[in-house]
Amino acid sequence: MARAPSPATFAEQRTDEILTRAAAALGALAGAAARLEAELLLEQCSGWSRTSQRAWPERRLDATTATAFAALLGRRLDGEPIAYIRGTQAFWTLELGVTPDTLIPRPETELLVETALARGPAGTATVLDLGTGSGAIALALASERPRWRITATDRSGAALAVARANRDRLGLEVDLVTGDWLGAVATGSCDLILSNPPYIDGDDPHLDLGDLRFEPPGALTPGADGLAAIRTILAEAPRCLRPGGWLMVEHGCDQGVAARALFGAAGLVEVATLDDLAGLDRITLGRR
Repeated sequence: MARAPSPATFAEQRTDEILTRAAAALGALAGAAARLEAELLLEQCSGWSRTSQRAWPERRLDATTATAFAALLGRRLDGEPIAYIRGTQAFWTLELGVTPDTLIPRPETELLVETALARGPAGTATVLDLGTGSGAIALALASERPRWRITATDRSGAALAVARANRDRLGLEVDLVTGDWLGAVATGSCDLILSNPPYIDGDDPHLDLGDLRFEPPGALTPGADGLAAIRTILAEAPRCLRPGGWLMVEHGCDQGVAARALFGAAGLVEVATLDDLAGLDRITLGRR
């Protein structure tokens, strides 16, 4: 773990010097985009956009802002995700509020949005997003398909509060409901059911690394069996789908074969697994 520079390191220093020192410290942190993160943290505490930081590299930090910047940098060097430090994360075309009560929306999950837009009805549709967290999937769909009636569920009241704040700030139409999977969903009521459920095995060592250490455990893993939540969804999804309706689920990069088998055993057809931009299995879908 890298040691955070003291506030005095940054007080009355030029912006370019501050960013160089901060990026050097962040460079020791695995997975950090050092210069980008330094600029984002400086923007957070100073209000100076990344563009203005580059345009006026000679601008200097006062002591108060230097103290705030050093504190933010220290949190990041302790491993806290930058999305939680800043309280926001970009997803699709949206800027979403996030807190430690929600997963951090990731670019890989945008494949779920793309696929729903491509396979879903062109006109009206009834859509269900299970385990919505920050509301990322549901809100991205609502921004593209205003005629779809979208309901997003989560069993966490704290997560739903984050999703509600995002929905209201963005002015999008999504119904937010406290719920755990599909037990209370009416038969034959959905054209699309989507989920990014917990899918990491409970004993996976990655849970103790990087950003995952800070994210809500219940949103990352269903327990010992990483496929448990997907099995639960599949036990009810065929009943809840209208004829021709789609189920689409995100899963781990090593779970494609197992997911396809589960989808087939549930009686869904046109089952396929789609790869993310890295060429890894990312979502499996099937049709009633």
